[in-house]
Amino acid sequence: MPERPIRLFGDPVLKTVSAPVEQIDDGIRALVDDLLDSVKLPGRAGVAASQIGVNLRAFSYNVDGRVGYILNPVLVEVTGEPELVDEGCLSVPGLWHKTRRYPFARVRGIDLDGNEIELSGTGIMAQALQHETDHLDGLLYLDRLDKDERRAAMKAVRESDWF
Repeated sequence: MPERPIRLFGDPVLKTVSAPVEQIDDGIRALVDDLLDSVKLPGRAGVAASQIGVNLRAFSYNVDGRVGYILNPVLVEVTGEPELVDEGCLSVPGLWHKTRRYPFARVRGIDLDGNEIELSGTGIMAQALQHETDHLDGLLYLDRLDKDERRAAMKAVRESDWF
């Protein structure tokens, strides 16, 4: 399957809470293939199903040579003191803003066989797990910005050539 086009800020699917995957079938397998193909492009740490227009709880990741996916992820643990880190988003192209993220994150979900799996990490992996889980909860990283940073970000969005 080829990579799928990324939905951009303003698309309602990005602000919609994603439904859980109820049944693993050929459609879900194809979704996972599309997510994996979509995340393998350079510069991509994660792609949520909502970013390719599918309102289901699934995302793929590509961090430090590890490429994979998770279905029905739930953020179960964050630890450490939240830090301001540079963050961008494929759905808000070309913009980067300081976003408060925890230095460690853990998610639990299932794989295509229905087995429980867990993903965890620090650094970029922690950031990706939080960022992609936010997508599935209908949040963009812009929603997490401090008031002044968010105002500047929204101005930049309005002035962008893609909006």
